[in-house]
Amino acid sequence: MQRMLGGRLLRWLRVLRDDLWTVRADPLPAFGRLRRVPHGVLCIAALGIMLGGIAQLTDNGHLGFVYAFLIGLAQGGAVVVALWRPIPAWWLSTTASVVGAVAVHFQLGARATREFTWPWTAAGIIANLLVLLLLALRVRTRVSVEALVGTVLVTLVLQGVWEVPHQQSAVRQQSTGPLAIALSAVVVLLGIALRSRREARAEVGRLTTLTAEERARRTLLEERNRIARELHDVVAHHMSVISIQAQVAPHLVQDPPEELKENLEGIRHNALEALTELRRVLGVLRSEDPGSRDALDGAGNGPHSPQPTLDRLDALVENTRAAGLTVTTQTVGERRPLPSGVELSAYRIVQEALSNVLRHAPGASASVEVAYVPYGLRVEVVNSRPLHKAPSSPGAGHGLLGMRERAAMLGGDLSAHPRPNGGYQVSAFLPVDPRAAGPDLPDAPDLATDAINATDPKDDTA
Repeated sequence: MQRMLGGRLLRWLRVLRDDLWTVRADPLPAFGRLRRVPHGVLCIAALGIMLGGIAQLTDNGHLGFVYAFLIGLAQGGAVVVALWRPIPAWWLSTTASVVGAVAVHFQLGARATREFTWPWTAAGIIANLLVLLLLALRVRTRVSVEALVGTVLVTLVLQGVWEVPHQQSAVRQQSTGPLAIALSAVVVLLGIALRSRREARAEVGRLTTLTAEERARRTLLEERNRIARELHDVVAHHMSVISIQAQVAPHLVQDPPEELKENLEGIRHNALEALTELRRVLGVLRSEDPGSRDALDGAGNGPHSPQPTLDRLDALVENTRAAGLTVTTQTVGERRPLPSGVELSAYRIVQEALSNVLRHAPGASASVEVAYVPYGLRVEVVNSRPLHKAPSSPGAGHGLLGMRERAAMLGGDLSAHPRPNGGYQVSAFLPVDPRAAGPDLPDAPDLATDAINATDPKDDTA
């Protein structure tokens, strides 16, 4: 039993040593808008503590100026040191107050005065309170309590061992021990409460940031999931065509060689396997998000309907007009067939951009421009300045994220930015392989840049 108690005592002493016997730096941070103003106020308070301590020790404590100056300097300097190193500052403040009390005790052994406070001077109490507050604001609660207990023990020992000189009743009434203990406890509790509040706010801010990041990441994954579901129909169509062509090809050649038949059969078999795997993946994606917004598509698309193309852009615009938005459309260049993925992405970008106008720009008008340019398709949706303040919306700007994902998936780019007149502009370029765009187009090293520069004269206003 004694060995167990001794082991606990040793562990407690080691903890106490680690907590209080350190000179580690812990600078006082800036206080928001106040910045370093509290630091300057504390430095001025430290100067006042030093001057007040010197006056009290020399006038009422009858100490020599040199001793009084050193003690007052230590008490005021402890407040300044506490701005960077709170634990050493507490030791300095406590030691200076104890040295001052002991020096006054021996000095008043021959000449007692009724005006002197015991054991702490007023300047010593203020210095110790400021140091304890600065300490409690930055160290753990356990360390603050240990410092408070140390201060209380020192005060009780001084009052218990050395009573007021000559036991004069008038002098006993000026005992500062109980007052110093009570004020120290209040200050430490206040510091602990403020520190806990600051840490709680910091934790809430950190969790808010993590939540926002997780929400953005989840939305990104959901948008990619939706894009993958939509592109499944496009890819499945091409795989079906490959399978049918591979099956029909042998019948178009008279007496086809066996090697050709085997190769075409292999192509058909691989196409069918790929199509089967695509259907399985689509089943998994739809089971993960059965309530996809595809079921309530603005253009009337259901989850099993064919994916929309630019042929249905007019229907989308009419639905948007029916919702109360004035929309004008313009087609630049000669319309030509484009890959299904490009048309689908262009349609979805226009759809999302018009939805954003409805949500965030009440009363505004919008214009949609689809330009068939060399090596790609340029889509631009511009809205005017809203006439009314937009109501709060549950969205968090993730529509733009989805549009960028669609453009990036095709190797294109998308820009979205406010306009000088208060409106908003969304511009996207979706590149097209020259072989898909037509056989007569020359090669170009940078398709997106050349197409945008050649056909977008309004970019210089953004």
